[in-house]
Amino acid sequence: MPGTVQSIERAAAILRMLAGGPGRLGLSEIARSLDLAKGTTHGILRTLQGVGFVEQDRGSGQYQLGAALLHLGTSYLDINELRSRSINWADPLAARSGEAVRIGTVCEGQVLIVHHVFRPDDTFQTLDVGTLLPLHATALGKVLLAYRAGAVPSDLPGYTRKTVVDRRELSAALDHVRDNGWAADVEEFTHGQAAVAAPIRGYGGLAIGAIGVSGPVERICDSHYQPRPHLVTSVREAARAISRDLGAARP
Repeated sequence: MPGTVQSIERAAAILRMLAGGPGRLGLSEIARSLDLAKGTTHGILRTLQGVGFVEQDRGSGQYQLGAALLHLGTSYLDINELRSRSINWADPLAARSGEAVRIGTVCEGQVLIVHHVFRPDDTFQTLDVGTLLPLHATALGKVLLAYRAGAVPSDLPGYTRKTVVDRRELSAALDHVRDNGWAADVEEFTHGQAAVAAPIRGYGGLAIGAIGVSGPVERICDSHYQPRPHLVTSVREAARAISRDLGAARP
C-alpha cells in the first residue's frame, strides 16, 4: 500500500487547528503548535488560501477558515438534513398521488437525487438515489434553476424533441416557474414520462432542494398535456411542509 502524503497531512492538521481554535490564529502560533518550520507552514497556508480554504485578515495577518471550505461543509449538511427532513413527507406524497417521488438538489451543475420513493404498485422500478439529471430538462432541475442555481446554462443538450434548448425560451419558462411556484416536465427528458416539482426552502427562504412526482404522461397530465391540478397541489403542499421542518419562515 502506498504511504500517506505528508503535505496533505500537514494541511489537514492546520485546517483542524483553525476549526477548533477560538478565532483567528497567527503564523507563529500555528507553526509552534504543530512543530513545523515557519516557512513550511507559510507555504501550506498560502496554498490553502489560494483555493479558498483559508482566509487571512488584512489587519492582523492572522488566519481563519475560508468561505470555500465552509461551503463544502454546509453543502454536506444541507444534503443530509434535506434527506432526513423529507422522508416523513415523501412517503405520504407517493401514497396520495400514486406516483414515484424524488427529491433533488444541485450538485456540480446537475440535479442529484438524494431520496426516491417508489410508485406504490407492483411494477418494476429502479432506485434513482445518487443519479444525476440535467437541470434544464427536468421538473426538479427547472425548479432549482429558477430559485437557486443562477444563470441559465450555456449548454442545453436535447434529450427528446420536446427538450427546451433555446436559452430565451428556457428563461421564459423559469419566469413562469417563479410566478407559479412549481415546474413541469412533459417528455422533455424521457419519452412518455412527465413530472411536477416544487421548491424546498431552508432558513432565510433559500431553495435548497426540490420535491416532485413523476410517471407516465397519461397519469401525470390530462388530455391537453397539462399537469393534473391535484398533483400540483399535493407536491406544493409536501414542499411547504418540508420547508417548514427546515426552518423556512415563509415556505
